[in-house]
Amino acid sequence: MGIIGTLQAAEAIKLLCGIGTSLAGRLLMLDGRGMEFTEVRIARQSSCTVCGATPTGR
Repeated sequence: MGIIGTLQAAEAIKLLCGIGTSLAGRLLMLDGRGMEFTEVRIARQSSCTVCGATPTGR
């Protein structure tokens, strides 16, 4: 399993077990060349069909 797969598995375990702090609302980016992580906060859009006030795209 690679780095990204390991991070995804860790996030799934955290969500399922209710432990730790999830990356919900944040985007974690990996620069594989320099092995540097960057985290960006992502705000919900009220008009979004998936996460907005009236989700219809699920």
